[in-house]
Amino acid sequence: MSEYSEIDPAGLIEASGGRAPRPTKATIRERRKRRVWPTLIPVGVFVFFAIFGPLIVPFNAVSTDIIDRLRAPGSVLSNGSTAWLGTDQVGRDMLGEVIAGARLTLIMAIATIIIAGVIGIVLGLIAGYFGGWIDNIIMRLADLQLAFPGLLLAILIAGVLGPSVRNVVISLAVTRWVTFARLARSSALSVRKLDYVSAARLLGASHVRLLARYLLPASISPLFVLGTVEVGSVVLSAASLSFLGLGVPADQVDWGSTIAAGSDYLLSAWWISTMPGIALAGLVLSVSVLGDKLQARFAAARSR
Repeated sequence: MSEYSEIDPAGLIEASGGRAPRPTKATIRERRKRRVWPTLIPVGVFVFFAIFGPLIVPFNAVSTDIIDRLRAPGSVLSNGSTAWLGTDQVGRDMLGEVIAGARLTLIMAIATIIIAGVIGIVLGLIAGYFGGWIDNIIMRLADLQLAFPGLLLAILIAGVLGPSVRNVVISLAVTRWVTFARLARSSALSVRKLDYVSAARLLGASHVRLLARYLLPASISPLFVLGTVEVGSVVLSAASLSFLGLGVPADQVDWGSTIAAGSDYLLSAWWISTMPGIALAGLVLSVSVLGDKLQARFAAARSR
């Protein structure tokens, strides 16, 4: 019997001269597709500038400088500094405005995902675990909300509450909890009848312990992927509300309000709308690619 027979029943190591077989090109390509770290770089850049950018490039949303208004990118301003991305219609530096908008945009997106995720996960796990009339009530409420387009519902809520960062988060969280609830319910339905859950129930575990100790951990991976993907959608929705004047107030800036302000100057000062538009598209694309990579990685882990 070969010395490799115990660790390699198929004889692959012995057939290759005592060396482990090299991975095929298809395997290498599949591994590259599941690599997550390259997609973290652009997202990390946005997060870095959102956190530390205002310290590097100070910005005051209520300041004006009429002398330097509508300066093209790369222009030297009256104080001797250079406006690398130009200035807007009231003379504010577009670089500082884009960075300040990144911070506010990410704050609204993350707050929305956290609030919507907590509400949706709790309701979804309860519906999937208990079933019956509780499940029917929660899911019929979710179906009723899904009958309305999410953005239109957010516009309605934001119009009633008025423009503010808090109201934007509330409006978007109300329209996003359903997605988390449906996924959490699906996971709970598939886990609640497994042997280890039934054993814990027979040993006297409470409903709260079963939900927190057994059902919730089984839902973490898909819910984390969903939350990552939803960030891009929330960023677009928040920018849409600000573009319509239902987002942040006038003494704050985000990408949607900056794009709206520059829409009147597309021919004479294209950079006012273009610069935050590029940042918005870059963030949404980066987060979407990251979500796809995470989904592929978790799917591969589950198939093992």
